[in-house]
Amino acid sequence: MIVALFPGSFDPFHNGHLEVVERASRLFDKVVVAALRNPQKSDPLFSMQEREEMLEEVLAGIPNVSVTAVSTLVVNVAKEVGASVIVKGLRAVSDFENELQMAQMNQSLSGIETLFIPTSSTHSFIASRLLREVARFGGDVSGLVPVPVAKKLQQRFAS
Repeated sequence: MIVALFPGSFDPFHNGHLEVVERASRLFDKVVVAALRNPQKSDPLFSMQEREEMLEEVLAGIPNVSVTAVSTLVVNVAKEVGASVIVKGLRAVSDFENELQMAQMNQSLSGIETLFIPTSSTHSFIASRLLREVARFGGDVSGLVPVPVAKKLQQRFAS
């Protein structure tokens, strides 16, 4: 059985992330989606528990996908879940530059390989930080995120 790990902060999880999970679920026997705390990013909008709960609700319909939330190195999570590959989504060349360095570091640390899955052009502009900003100022992001996430964003920023 080939297990893939799809790590990210997912703050919030959006349709671009969902596309990568769906595509990875067709390529691998099992996909573990791991919400991680990224210390390089600003204070999270949603707690780890909230993100894990949203992920579980959004991904419940994909039978070979499971969810976890952790605060450790990605290679440690991969080892814990038995993953032989890390999956990362790419939107643009700038993503590739950052993700390539991480992939090389992870491979050096653990031998684990990284597979890049480019998002479709319909999702290539979606970024969690932009969604947080638009939602914070009352913009409608419901077409860019799964329904459970849209509800949580609306609740978070309700006046």
